[in-house]
Amino acid sequence: MATKLSSSHILVKTEAEANVVFFDVTHGKKFEDVAREKSLCPSRKNGGDLGWFGRGQMVKEFENAAFALQKGEISKPVKTQFGWHVIRVDDVK
Repeated sequence: MATKLSSSHILVKTEAEANVVFFDVTHGKKFEDVAREKSLCPSRKNGGDLGWFGRGQMVKEFENAAFALQKGEISKPVKTQFGWHVIRVDDVK
């Protein structure tokens, strides 16, 4: 099982926005470009890159979704207290 993930995400306010983001990044738009354009998180300047993290470092909903993904996979929209996230796992170790 993965002990650490390198992950990127796009944070938006609504489920509808998250569904559009998910469609865009799974139908040819570059994840980093969509993050820079639409994400509300400060990580937007880095294309959504959150760097490496382990279990217990992110809110539970985000962590559960991220750790369920394989390297290169993109999550369907995930709701947390911060809004709606689309998550991509960039690497696993």
